[in-house]
Amino acid sequence: MVPEVSQRKIPLIIHCFLLILLVRKSITLDRYPELHFFFLGALMSTLQALVLSFFKTKASLHMMGISSLTVFVMGLSIHYQIQNSFMITLLILMNGFVASSRLEMKAHTPSELILGFLLGSVPQLLLLYLWL
Repeated sequence: MVPEVSQRKIPLIIHCFLLILLVRKSITLDRYPELHFFFLGALMSTLQALVLSFFKTKASLHMMGISSLTVFVMGLSIHYQIQNSFMITLLILMNGFVASSRLEMKAHTPSELILGFLLGSVPQLLLLYLWL
């Protein structure tokens, strides 16, 4: 936990750089298309969180991560036509655990949690159309 929103900028920039490196060099579209779009969505989410940090707006990065993973697993279940209801249920439950723990620790407000949830899930939903 960093006390100032401005202290998030450098870690988010480093995270963006690492995601770009991963998407361009390791997890390419021709080798792993599903993972490529997942990490591309993660890059979009991180860039949005970085832009928000310049406007002194804080979003829950924990919620961003768990919500993007949840949407990705839902997309994999649809893509491969498998019943993965246990994993999806577990991830939805984990979304609740993450949100409640962030509230309990007084690390975020409810609006910051909702913003983090939207930042994580919306890019994944948009990119789902490209690989689904």
